[in-house]
Amino acid sequence: MHLTNTFKTKTFKLGLLAAATQLFFSTSLQAQETPQVKAEAEDLEKIMVTARKRTESLFETPTAITSIGSGMIDDANIGNLDDVGKYVPNLNISRYGVGNAAHAAIFIRGIGLQDHIITTDPGVGVYLDGVYLGRQMGANLSLPNIERVEVLRGPQGTLYGRNTLGGAVNVITKKPGDEHIASVALKAGSRSRVAADIYINAELTDNLSFSASGSFKTRDGVGHAVNLENPEKEIGEEREFSGRLAANWHVRPDFSLIFSFDAVDNESGQSPYTIEFTNALDPNDIFNGDFPLLTPDMIPADPDDLGTTLPGIESNSHDGWGTSITAEWLVNSAITAKFIGSYRTSNYEGGLDDDASPLHLSEFPEEGGADQYSLELQINGTYDNMDFVSGLYYFNEDGYTRSGPWVFSPFNTPDGLMSDGVTPSFGGYGYFDLNQETDAYAAYLNMSYDLTDRMSIGGGVRYSKDKKDANAWFPTFDFIDPVTGRKYVEADFSEVTWDLNAAYQFENGMNVYAQVQKGYQTGGFPPRPFGGSAQFVSFNETTAINYEVGLKGKVTNDLSMLLAMFYTEYTDLALPFSDPTSGGGFVTIVENAGESEALGVEVEASWQVTDNFSIRSAIGFIDAEITQVDPGVIGIGEGDSPAQTPEWTVMIAPSYYMDMSTGGSMTFSADVSYRDEMQGQSIYNPNELIDARTLVGFNAKYESEEGDWSLTLYGENIFNEIYDQGRLQQTGFVGIVRSNDRSEFGLRFFKEIEL
Repeated sequence: MHLTNTFKTKTFKLGLLAAATQLFFSTSLQAQETPQVKAEAEDLEKIMVTARKRTESLFETPTAITSIGSGMIDDANIGNLDDVGKYVPNLNISRYGVGNAAHAAIFIRGIGLQDHIITTDPGVGVYLDGVYLGRQMGANLSLPNIERVEVLRGPQGTLYGRNTLGGAVNVITKKPGDEHIASVALKAGSRSRVAADIYINAELTDNLSFSASGSFKTRDGVGHAVNLENPEKEIGEEREFSGRLAANWHVRPDFSLIFSFDAVDNESGQSPYTIEFTNALDPNDIFNGDFPLLTPDMIPADPDDLGTTLPGIESNSHDGWGTSITAEWLVNSAITAKFIGSYRTSNYEGGLDDDASPLHLSEFPEEGGADQYSLELQINGTYDNMDFVSGLYYFNEDGYTRSGPWVFSPFNTPDGLMSDGVTPSFGGYGYFDLNQETDAYAAYLNMSYDLTDRMSIGGGVRYSKDKKDANAWFPTFDFIDPVTGRKYVEADFSEVTWDLNAAYQFENGMNVYAQVQKGYQTGGFPPRPFGGSAQFVSFNETTAINYEVGLKGKVTNDLSMLLAMFYTEYTDLALPFSDPTSGGGFVTIVENAGESEALGVEVEASWQVTDNFSIRSAIGFIDAEITQVDPGVIGIGEGDSPAQTPEWTVMIAPSYYMDMSTGGSMTFSADVSYRDEMQGQSIYNPNELIDARTLVGFNAKYESEEGDWSLTLYGENIFNEIYDQGRLQQTGFVGIVRSNDRSEFGLRFFKEIEL
């Protein structure tokens, strides 16, 4: 009866959204009988994407995908991947990880992971020019000189494989071409914002071209570490250098090589962090320990300030570099061979003083890093009625996470004493150390066949195998290797994933598609087994079946839209649950909770209202919940929603263009982004509920008549909306990572010259 009522409720909500969508489009059809589309406006029909590892029209791709081009990146003031999360339906990006600004926890359709520890894997894959980035720390990429960002929603198990259970994000850079240009973008604004981007592209010979880009950005913080005498950084301060070199060599007419090298160095202040008291602390409860000493007057009155007395934890850093080579060989008129090889390395430092006070109660400084390399060989073909993509893939990652000296009262405190300086604690400072090496193998084949000029069918299959070897040292481990003091574990995971799809194009050019996909999320090991070595055991992989139908195309000459409706069932869904009362440290348990489902709709539209006025919009609705909980699963209940999953996501971006009588043009654009309330963890706790938020920005750009320079007045988060990135219940209080993208106003100058 419960499931029947739940289904009826979801169906009713979807019906309301579908009716509103139909009303919107029918009204638009009646209002625009003789449209005249301005040539400068972006035409969605012409957007080409490579989401399925072949180049095809956005409208003809039989999957839910959003493509954000360089124009929207500029118009919406999108500076990094975190900003992309504001403009795509059913996408949410948070940055909870140890207060580090380089962290990006990506959630699509209710699937993602907030954690960053080396033994965890994200639920959404991030790719840079086809190279998988295995870590969430460092995934919050800056986006200068980007051609486009593609966001694929729903399981991508065939072409992308493991860890794309929720979807995938492709960041595609500008390739070196035959142009001889140089450009500079300078930015100055409030909060002492200064940024500069330089880009050069040149053709050295008829067969060899290169490009180089460099980027710098800095901004003052929003708070201070008030109890540190000489803090290294302000809270929320930003400072980053990044750069990229690329070369495109056409060795022969049928063979080309692309080399790339990129690097980043980020030293910033900790993300704003504070606490809110949730219940009284019991001095007779050993798990409260010294926490009764914590009182509200110890927490800074300004929640952007930090009350820690631990030097260094107010700042964080991230640095890394990567290189890749892509070789493409046109074997004959039908067959192409492609090879992608890459190596990447990254390191970070960060940490949180969980109690945010001068007391040494719960302090966890942390550092980590990972080295990875990948090899992918593709054999792709195109015939009269058929095309296919096939490949072999190998990925290796070797990484670590270390924390210490940390404090978790009453078990581990400075100098072996509790915070009163008198009572002995259980063991002084604490340390933990995790290491993991992963080997992943895959083979895949994806095909598409045109039955008629309008009807096509397709499908694919992929075999994935993962082997993980991990070892850990925690002070609470009761079974350790007598030589190294560590516990060693290993586990293998494998899965066959597949997809089937069909697409049909109507006479008016509209495209309808239907697909069924199976996705796969690899298993792993818990990130914080403070409760003892018995907790350091593997959890199983998660699989999902996604049913989806969609409609794409130009409703009229001036109205384009993309509509997707989906229903997804997840089996053995692995959900983390953090528990501060398990003893010895902050325990994060990962359980294969049972089963869950998600039902939703996504609508994107681009409407050229007049020759000079256009509107781009996106609406996402999702109803996701855990439908069955396995026996013995702690803390998670039926009916709970996945973490970081707002029911409604809305974006609207109007733009007005006008020619100036004196030459040149003006473009006025605005953007509004809404994210509904959501849960901080996959367990209902009113203290962890994250409120809804709305962000508003604008641009007023003057562009010269020749189009070689522009000056833009911009505003980001103009009403200074301050919202929570994450909320995590602890003993007697909830820890809150607050947003750092505060109101900002300034000028941006762009100049391009021919070399």
